[in-house]
Amino acid sequence: MGRRFLLGLMMVLFLSGLWLGSGRPAGAVVNPTPDQVESLSGLWQQAFQATQQGDFATAETDWTQIIEALPENAAAWSNRGNARVSQNKLLEAIGDFDQAIHLAPEAPDPYLNRGVALEALGRWDEARADYNRVLELDPQDPLAFNNRGNAAAGQGDWEMALADYQHAAELAPDFAFARANAALTLYQLGDADTALRQMRNLTRKYPEFADMRAGLTAVLWSLGRRGEAESNWVSAVGLDPRYRDITWVEEVRRWPPRMVESLASFLQLTAP
Repeated sequence: MGRRFLLGLMMVLFLSGLWLGSGRPAGAVVNPTPDQVESLSGLWQQAFQATQQGDFATAETDWTQIIEALPENAAAWSNRGNARVSQNKLLEAIGDFDQAIHLAPEAPDPYLNRGVALEALGRWDEARADYNRVLELDPQDPLAFNNRGNAAAGQGDWEMALADYQHAAELAPDFAFARANAALTLYQLGDADTALRQMRNLTRKYPEFADMRAGLTAVLWSLGRRGEAESNWVSAVGLDPRYRDITWVEEVRRWPPRMVESLASFLQLTAP
């Protein structure tokens, strides 16, 4: 799967409310025979389609059937791990990624995807080690930089997180999530003006980017621009109502603490 298509798919999943992590579908790391390709091609496409539609349980079942037919295919193990991460089956997912790495130790995707599962468990050092391994294999991988920034943020290392997010955005200018993470981190570091400018730029380019609509709400409210804040909030929750749940914002989306505090302040003062 090409990088441009992947980043586009990430935006689709996030805007549709399905985005749960920053992993990526694995490519054909170990190639099946032509006969196997023919017999399993439909199931392989079905598994990807289920993933794109957010039907992760079906995707897991499809990948399991593929693994039964192709137990040496590292991509199938890695992709089943992704489906399991999206269902919060984190330890099972890590087992799948371990197997993928055993089968294809020089392939970056299983390390990247295992890092996502480790992040979800709060195992920040292990996650960063996996992302560092990805960058050893591919020093220009924007997802690895973005995800390493996530792990650094989990440890409160905001300067390092910002550097990684910004580098990811430099490598892939259309990588909206890295740019969004950088904007949120700038606010955490006290640079509200730059954060606001970057959030505005992102919402101009991606009007249905709920994360940045909610981010604008929080920042504008903290700056006393209440009308603008409320206008962006209507858009944000219309696109993704999860932002009404401050626990989800803090623990799942993992906004920086100052952003969470600003959004919580808005929610408390505007609650009916």
